Amino acid sequence: MTRAKPEPVQVVKQRRDAALKALLSGVPYIQYLGIQFDRRGDELTAILPFDEKLIGNPALPALHGGVTAAFLEVAAIIELSWSILWEEMEAGQLDPAAIADMPLRLPKTIDFTVDYLRTGLPRDAYARARVNRSGRRYASVHVEAWQDNRARLFAQGTGHFLMPPAPGEPAE
Repeated sequence: MTRAKPEPVQVVKQRRDAALKALLSGVPYIQYLGIQFDRRGDELTAILPFDEKLIGNPALPALHGGVTAAFLEVAAIIELSWSILWEEMEAGQLDPAAIADMPLRLPKTIDFTVDYLRTGLPRDAYARARVNRSGRRYASVHVEAWQDNRARLFAQGTGHFLMPPAPGEPAE
């Protein structure tokens, strides 16, 4: 029995990047804030490039608290969605090329708590989310955000989410 020749790594990487891009393109608010994602394997880092429109207090100047909260929540939702898509892609249950044509199935926020640890300065910000629990109906995610130094967080958040129904499963 002969095994199929494995795909070149670059082809797999391009397909995964296209899947992530399709996921992100379905949320206009991500484009409005300018949030980007850097993917390394299954790990995502959210990036919020500095823009003057993100300043809430020009006297300091400081990032707007709502922008900070939105950045954390977006990072949590995309990490959670990506973890689901990643598992389905790796198990061969989902063709990454089909993601762009699928209806968007994002988790719905039940609650989201933000701890503002220090002022968000007028520079790029980064965030990483960690899925603490993800079941069929419910998920819990923790997010940490920093700017110049990963060890000096400027905000962190914890969110609880209602998971979207699986394809073919009735919505409640």
